[in-house]
Amino acid sequence: MTIKKIKEELESSKNPVAKSLHYGAGFKILIIGFKKGMILKEHKAHIDSKLTVLEGAVIYNEENRVVKLMQYDEVEIQIEVTHSVEAIEDSLCILTQGETTANSI
Repeated sequence: MTIKKIKEELESSKNPVAKSLHYGAGFKILIIGFKKGMILKEHKAHIDSKLTVLEGAVIYNEENRVVKLMQYDEVEIQIEVTHSVEAIEDSLCILTQGETTANSI
């Protein structure tokens, strides 16, 4: 019900709405909902992170790059680099955080 709850809260929110979908030892998965024009203010990631757009479109702004992300696009977020996210459409994103390994599934 996490995504439904985010969408409900977005109806009356002036800021992006983020909620934990799942977490455990060394990892966290967040869902972030945006209305068009909302901005997730500048901040830094302190662990390996990846932002994936599930619905809509956002602009990922970093110190030296700007990336337009459409549905199903993703971007690796560098550790300790200031960045922000702006919704250019009503959007729903998933943010995964945790240590990565050389071996993948």
